[in-house]
Amino acid sequence: MGMLQEFKEFAVKGNAVDMAVGIIIGAAFGKIVSSMVEDLIMPPVGKAMGNVDFSDLFFNLGEGSYASLAAAKAAGAATVNYGLFINHVISFLIVSFSVFLLVKMINTAKKQEAEKSAEPEAPPRQEILLEEIRDLLKSRK
Repeated sequence: MGMLQEFKEFAVKGNAVDMAVGIIIGAAFGKIVSSMVEDLIMPPVGKAMGNVDFSDLFFNLGEGSYASLAAAKAAGAATVNYGLFINHVISFLIVSFSVFLLVKMINTAKKQEAEKSAEPEAPPRQEILLEEIRDLLKSRK
């Protein structure tokens, strides 16, 4: 019974929920980045390189010639799919750079918040005026 209670406390704590939200958003973000690489970045790069479709670049390790990677896979040929690897490397670079920017932004915000809290707040105007009046009254004696 104790272990079940511990798990229940862990599952409803903020850290577990935050982690779950992060994983879900990360999965969705991964799909967006994949689409961006495959649908927005690679077509112009391939066009600039002479109408090359990176996702269709492969080496056939066996005999025979295939017009596309799909045809080679359908025939069961052993292939090295270096074009898909290039797409995945570009996706990784975009995701890692995005995460870097996000972490940098969060750290900057935390640093600014820490600097704000480290500075003592100025006393309210009323207190300043009361202190001035007190000092004036002391100087008259």
